[in-house]
Amino acid sequence: MVDSLGVAVVGFGWMGRVHTQAYARVPHHYPNLGLRPRLVAVAEEVPGRAEEAAAQFGFESATRDWREVARDPRVRAVSITAPNFLHREIGVAMAEAGKHIWIEKPVGLSAADARAVADAVARAGVQGAVGFNYRNAPAVEAARELIASGELGTVTHVRVRLFSDYAAHPEGALTWRYEKERGGSGVLGDLASHGADLARFLLGDIESLTADTAVFIPERPRPTGATAGHTRATGGELGPVENEDYVNCLLRFASGARGVLEACRVSVGEQNNYGFEVHGTRGAVFWDFRRMNELGASRGAAFQDQPVSTVHVGPGAGEYGVFQPGAANAMGYDDLKVIEAHRFLRSIAEGRPYGATLPDAVRSAAVLEAMTESARSGAWVSVPA
Repeated sequence: MVDSLGVAVVGFGWMGRVHTQAYARVPHHYPNLGLRPRLVAVAEEVPGRAEEAAAQFGFESATRDWREVARDPRVRAVSITAPNFLHREIGVAMAEAGKHIWIEKPVGLSAADARAVADAVARAGVQGAVGFNYRNAPAVEAARELIASGELGTVTHVRVRLFSDYAAHPEGALTWRYEKERGGSGVLGDLASHGADLARFLLGDIESLTADTAVFIPERPRPTGATAGHTRATGGELGPVENEDYVNCLLRFASGARGVLEACRVSVGEQNNYGFEVHGTRGAVFWDFRRMNELGASRGAAFQDQPVSTVHVGPGAGEYGVFQPGAANAMGYDDLKVIEAHRFLRSIAEGRPYGATLPDAVRSAAVLEAMTESARSGAWVSVPA
């Protein structure tokens, strides 16, 4: 018998929509899960937005107050897709109310925030998943297996990049994302958090680092109304950008490998240019999110002039076979969120974690805080274990 699980979404911007659609698709791709999500409640403080979401997606109820969701006995699991400054308060409250939580990265404004949510989840005995979606790409999971197999030899160095133009327009609205009090650490929390997680997922813990940050667009126009995503505020009153547009970071891993992590939200000409290159003593592997289902792989014993082959991952790589029957059939971003939703629901069904968890968020946040300290001091900084 399939058990119905009442779910809610708190915060209904673009990511709230993505979570909702992922819940709806889970039964299509994972019919044997034994747990079917039911859209019970949606909470969004912008007037009318929750009601619109309920009408479009079929939530049973809508509210502007997320606390009503915490008190709702129908709700057993909650997606938290609200702005960063609300993550800690909502995450802790939902866990204490006995709700399983699927929360977007970076989980608050600091490592202390992420740790508070992780501790609340552990105390309550509920499951907690985190939105590090890029690790869910079948090609990324295949790359991790290739590295672990030793085919590349000993990993020597990695480069992780996350370049985007979503904030490149100088008329981009001065939303919460650009304020330290509500958005936290700018491009560090937005993009470098993914990079830190990918680096750890592939190569293990980061031991120390040194970083440099910059703000390239120091002022932006204030919005005059509610915003969603990355909107413009042409002609608005200018206000200061308080957090980073750019970060460049040198990494030392516990394994002895070295790395570079670079992220920028104002890279003109770059749209979601996310990826990595991992080099070892015998080979290398390359991944570009824009060609999500491909890997570049160099393997063999030539060392010098060794060619790189393009590998189209297929069934057998991660969750690829759940979506497509053969290699080179495309998967997309939203599919990664379906995988994430399934792993969250499977965690609930089986009582054990699958996928990225709150401890992963704490580790990523510790890396981000070390970057901030290094950029301030100009020194190498150890990442707490």
